[in-house]
Amino acid sequence: MSWETRSSGGRYYTRSFRRNGRVVREYLGTGELAEIFAEDDKLQREIRNAEAMQLKQERKRDQRIDQSLDLLDDFVDCLSKGVLIASGYHQHKRSEWRKRSDS
Repeated sequence: MSWETRSSGGRYYTRSFRRNGRVVREYLGTGELAEIFAEDDKLQREIRNAEAMQLKQERKRDQRIDQSLDLLDDFVDCLSKGVLIASGYHQHKRSEWRKRSDS
């Protein structure tokens, strides 16, 4: 999306987009009509940028939540292992927990 100026002094607005994997330029005009198209494109870009920024913030927030849940998971694992060991259990071949026999 840009304003083009030709050697003849004419100024016009074009919009580029992809169609079937190829970049296509669309002529949108001159004067007030082109100004309206340019302003609309600018607003659409700002909306996309705002949405992208919001998505980025949501991803950061989700990452912090995931990190907190990972810490909580590690803490609960450690705590449960401690309780089981204190209760006389052992982990058989890193698999199931078994009660120690008092032989």
